[in-house]
Amino acid sequence: MTITRMLAVMLVCGVVSASALSAAERQMMQPRVPADKLAEARALASPLPDSAEILEKGKTLYNGKGTCFNCHGKDGSGNGMAAVGLDPSPRNFQHHGFWRHRTEGEIYWVIKHGSPGTAMIGFSDQLTDEEIWSIIQYERSFAGEHGPGMMGNKEGMGYGMGPGGGMGGMEHRGPRGGMGGCEGEACSR
Repeated sequence: MTITRMLAVMLVCGVVSASALSAAERQMMQPRVPADKLAEARALASPLPDSAEILEKGKTLYNGKGTCFNCHGKDGSGNGMAAVGLDPSPRNFQHHGFWRHRTEGEIYWVIKHGSPGTAMIGFSDQLTDEEIWSIIQYERSFAGEHGPGMMGNKEGMGYGMGPGGGMGGMEHRGPRGGMGGCEGEACSR
C-alpha cells in the first residue's frame, strides 16, 4: 500500500469518526422532554438543598431502587450493562454538554415520565419526587468540574441558549461561573 493510499484511508476514517462524533454530540444536545412540556419542565427546580446527606441518598437510589446504573453505568458515563444496543444510547452524565444544555427540571421530568423514542421508562410509580431530586443531585456529581454551577443556579442553557439568552456553546465556563478546567468545544469531556 502506498503512502498516498494509507493517508487517504486515514483521512476517510478520520472523517467518518468525526461525523459519528458530531452525530453523537447533536444527539446529546437534543431535549428528551416533549416540546409541549419543555417550558413546564425547565421551570422545575429542586426543593432539596445541596448536601452530603442528599448526595448519599441519591447514590443509594441510583445504584439500588432506581436501577439507574443498569443503563447509565456505575460511573454515569452511559455504559451500563443494559446499555448495549440501545439507540439512542443512555445519557452520559459525565459529558459537559449534557449539563450545559438542559436544566435539572428537564432531567426530573424524564426520570418521572420517561423519554418517548428511547428505552428510558418513567419511574413515577417507583420513586417519590424527593427520591428523584436526590438521584439528580447524585447524577450531577458525575460531571465534576463540568457540572451545574458553571452557568449558575444549577441551570442548563437549553439548546442553543446561553446565560441571559445569548448563544450557547460559544464558551465553556468552569465551576461557579468562572473560567476553569477545560475550555471550549475542544474539551474532551
